[in-house]
Amino acid sequence: PKNERQNYYLKLMNDIHTHIIIATGPSGTGKTLLAVSKGAEEFQDRHFDRIVITRPAVSVDEEHGYLPGDILEKMDPWMKPITDILKTYFSPQQLEYFMKEEKIEVAPLAYMRGRTFKHSWVIADEMQNATPNQMKMLLTRIGDDSRMVVTGDVQQTDRREAQNGLIDFGRLFEQFANSQFIRMVNFTHGDIERHPAVSEVLSIYGDK
Repeated sequence: PKNERQNYYLKLMNDIHTHIIIATGPSGTGKTLLAVSKGAEEFQDRHFDRIVITRPAVSVDEEHGYLPGDILEKMDPWMKPITDILKTYFSPQQLEYFMKEEKIEVAPLAYMRGRTFKHSWVIADEMQNATPNQMKMLLTRIGDDSRMVVTGDVQQTDRREAQNGLIDFGRLFEQFANSQFIRMVNFTHGDIERHPAVSEVLSIYGDK
């Protein structure tokens, strides 16, 4: 962790009593990087049987069928930010093997209904593009001995506020007292750890 909020985020991921972590905020704050890195380390240490990765397609219609190849190839353009991080932990051969054996599984959000993930580290990235129903469906997939990290930036959503699952859950969570298993961390521009130009670009666009 490079700042106080990242340190709190990592503390939540290290807390065995916190089963679902919702991390929101602008690009460059380490939401995805830390979640994937922690998942890779936990998997390497055999604390979890597998890593499950999901993400809404950039198109809010999730039209994977129009892309060539099998489901992994169809999802590849959306999963690049995550697989790039995994490549710092696993060789290309290891990564290919783990994905073939579904030890590292790409699970398109549209196809997750009815599943339960046990003994898994689940990463749900870019969830600002999920609907409220998709968000509820995802959060209820968690099973025994699993942890789930949900990330997103509500300033970069393709959905209106009324149709935005991440905003909707955040609002409901604020009204819910004494959550036992769920925590939220909200990053700000002050937490950006990329090139300083990133903060400047966001300020130019008026993102606060």
